[in-house]
Amino acid sequence: MTNLREVLGKYVESGVLPGAVGLVARGGRAEVAAVGVARLEDGAVMRRDAVFRVASITKMVTAAAAMMLVEDGVAGLGEPVARWLPELAEPMVVRVPGAPLDDVVAAVRPVTVEHLLTSTCGYGFSSGFSEPAVVALSERVQRDGREPQGFLPAEEWVAELARIPLLYQPGERYLYNTSYDLLGVLVARASGRSFGEFLAERIFEPLGMVDSGFVIRPGQAGRMTSYYRGTAEGELELADPAGGAWSDAPPLESGAGGLLGTADDWLAFCRMLLAGGVSGGGRRVLSPESVRLMTTDRLGPAQRGAGALFLDGQSWGFGGSVDIAMRDPWNVPGRYGWVGGTGTIAYVIPSTGTVTVLMTQVAAESPAPSEYFNDFWRYAATAFPA
Repeated sequence: MTNLREVLGKYVESGVLPGAVGLVARGGRAEVAAVGVARLEDGAVMRRDAVFRVASITKMVTAAAAMMLVEDGVAGLGEPVARWLPELAEPMVVRVPGAPLDDVVAAVRPVTVEHLLTSTCGYGFSSGFSEPAVVALSERVQRDGREPQGFLPAEEWVAELARIPLLYQPGERYLYNTSYDLLGVLVARASGRSFGEFLAERIFEPLGMVDSGFVIRPGQAGRMTSYYRGTAEGELELADPAGGAWSDAPPLESGAGGLLGTADDWLAFCRMLLAGGVSGGGRRVLSPESVRLMTTDRLGPAQRGAGALFLDGQSWGFGGSVDIAMRDPWNVPGRYGWVGGTGTIAYVIPSTGTVTVLMTQVAAESPAPSEYFNDFWRYAATAFPA
């Protein structure tokens, strides 16, 4: 393929994707392509400023918010979260991962802020999904982040979560997702405002992320994409119309996956990381040390084991994965970012100063990257070589 439009366009032409916005940038050079339609229902042409459900790449913003609390002296990385989440003051842990919910022991150490940032607090999804504690988590508390109205209100959500034992002792294993919903609640309680208000003031406004938030605003309605799932027959079915579940404030502002945003919003966030915490306008948003902690590997090999399905050979920093081996041309060691279950990706390569952002509107069927993700990354590695 000779350009990004062709790379993405073939998936629109084949019906795999309704549309997409792709963006690759390095230094002063950038290539952007908006292809297909934003909504199959009315055929609205996809625009560069189309608004997407960004899903789990939300975690990077949540990590940045938590690091701001650390920089402000409000929280310490090693500080027990019970100060803000008293529901987790005395967690119980299943004796072994496969044990029933009533076969528990006391946690040997408190859950800390760093445990939430590294997704090692003891709550979350394992690669097997089958342990009784994980089944209880998914049935009772941890709703699909792509369906924000399905959550309990924040206070009820944390209270119900605390009734479920941890799968592992705090700090022992990486488990996916739940830590970041807890971080969102912690940021809200520690800052004395809603999570969305904190993000708007401390991150979105300084970075010019004008379309990011937890609810669709009136001026965004015409740019909002619809969201689809693939069927067994290879068709696309409407899962959530434009606006849809994001038209009303969610019961829980999900730090794990609840944000809306655009490709350019995420370009601004990623460029801030590459600039060591400084916005494009020269405003400091994060300290260089916070950015370093976010974008470097924070896990050991044993910790990664339980979450291998999600990490797929990578490790984890704060808020996103970190490549630790070069398996494909785009797996540059040190590459940082994450994938969203609504078909979104955002990554930075600190060693080359490269940003890759892709927004689509089709649900991921598994944690494994879709072929169009791989083609997008392959193109970026070829057209913007190190």
